[in-house]
Amino acid sequence: MNGFFYGVALQWKLDIRSKSLLVTCYIIPLIFFLLMGGIFTSVMPEMRSTLIQSMIVVSVSMGAFIGLPPSLIETYGSDIKKVYKANGVPIYLGLVTMFLSAFVHLMIACIVIVLFAPVLFEAALPTQLPIFFLALAIYIIVSLSIGSILGLIIKNQAKLTMIAQLVFLPSIMLSGIMFPIDFLPNFLKTIGRIFPASWGYLLMLDNGFCLENLWYLIFVLFAAVIVCGVILKKQNQRATFFR
Repeated sequence: MNGFFYGVALQWKLDIRSKSLLVTCYIIPLIFFLLMGGIFTSVMPEMRSTLIQSMIVVSVSMGAFIGLPPSLIETYGSDIKKVYKANGVPIYLGLVTMFLSAFVHLMIACIVIVLFAPVLFEAALPTQLPIFFLALAIYIIVSLSIGSILGLIIKNQAKLTMIAQLVFLPSIMLSGIMFPIDFLPNFLKTIGRIFPASWGYLLMLDNGFCLENLWYLIFVLFAAVIVCGVILKKQNQRATFFR
C-alpha cells in the first residue's frame, strides 16, 4: 500500500512538471473560461445559471481526452511497461496513478471555476454543492476512463491527436453547453447523446442528479473498465512472452 501511495505521489510530481498537462488541464481551459465566460453572459444573460457547468464540461473534456492519453502512450506505447514486469510491478499501476493524478488536477481546475465564476461573471452557484461535486466527480471519472482507452489503444501520437479531437469537439459542440441543444437537428442531438459530456452536464445541473441522467455514465464507466482490463491483460501477456 505504501508503494501505491508513493507511486501516486511520484506521478503527481511528474504531472506538475508536465507542460502538456499544465496546458490541457489549466491554461487553455481557464483562459477559455475567462474569455468565453464574459461573452456568454453578455450575449445570453440567462446563461449565468449554467455557466459553471458549461465551463467545467470544457475543462474536463480537454483534460481527459487531450491531456491524459499522451501520458499513457509514453508508458504503454514504449518499453516502460516491460520494466514494470521485470521489477514485479503490476502493469495497471501506471494507469491507476496517472488516472488519480489527472482526477486531482481536473478537480482543482473545476474548483477554480466554481470559486471565480460568481465573482467575475455573477454566475449562479449550484444550490446543492455536495451533490454537485458528487456529480462532478462521476463525470470526471467517466471522462478519464474514455481517455484511458484512447491512450492504451492508440500507439501513434499523431493519430492520437486526431482521434482525441474527434472525441473532444463533439463533446463540446453537441452537449448543449454552447447553445441550447434544441437548436440542433435530431440526428445531431442523437450523436451528442453518445458522448458523456451531455449526460455529465445534465447531471451537474440543479435537480439533475437522478437515475435518468446517471445510468448512461455508469454504463460507459463499466464498459471502459472492462476494455482497459482486457487491453492491460494482453499487454501483460506480451511483456511476459518477450521477457
